[in-house]
Amino acid sequence: MSSLSSRPVPRRERLIAALDVPAAEDARRLVAALGDAVCFYKLGLELLASGGCFALLAELVGAGNKVFLDLKLHDIPETVGRAVRNLRGRGASFVTVHYGECQLEAACREAGGELGVLAVTLLTSIDRAGLRDLGYPDAMAPGDLVVARARRALEIGCAGVVASPLEAHRIRQQVGEKLAIVTPGIRPQPAADDQRRIATPREAFLNGVDHIVVGRPIHAAPDPRAAALAIQATIAELFG
Repeated sequence: MSSLSSRPVPRRERLIAALDVPAAEDARRLVAALGDAVCFYKLGLELLASGGCFALLAELVGAGNKVFLDLKLHDIPETVGRAVRNLRGRGASFVTVHYGECQLEAACREAGGELGVLAVTLLTSIDRAGLRDLGYPDAMAPGDLVVARARRALEIGCAGVVASPLEAHRIRQQVGEKLAIVTPGIRPQPAADDQRRIATPREAFLNGVDHIVVGRPIHAAPDPRAAALAIQATIAELFG
């Protein structure tokens, strides 16, 4: 049986708008267009590679917003740990690290309690066929791998996990409210793109998700602010 998360997350912070745009100036224009419809933003690799990512981070945090650094760190544990150490003090709430027990341990050790480490359990673009391409047995289901990794992430000390909405309910059953569940792959309407394990905002929250990360359905909408407000209305309806 599905149920809402009872973790104490401010209602407006449950929507994270992904600034998946080519440059910082594009991101600034999108933030201006969204106005007070959004107060939590995701900065990812596209913006990092464009330059100006950390200046934008400082601007967003300085304006009272929260920021999620979706950098998906993946390297030897020492390098991951040093990278996380360098991110401390910048005001970000979360940073993502690809699943790897030693990497996650190093990240959590260096996060210093001020930066929440999110374990990327499995990219939402990967389905059973994708797992097979990665060398996993044909019998391995994405959900089984995600849940096992979420349990281990809790033991390691992660603040939460990134997982598809399809696995959220099983994760809640296994770890209760001890981990934040942050979910990409949100599609208010059916879409043909590179995401495979997807759900609507309502479905995701009813499966126990804490935050949904929404990119293209907002920034590619004719009216991004209206798209964000529609999602916030769904959140208000569910969480009161």
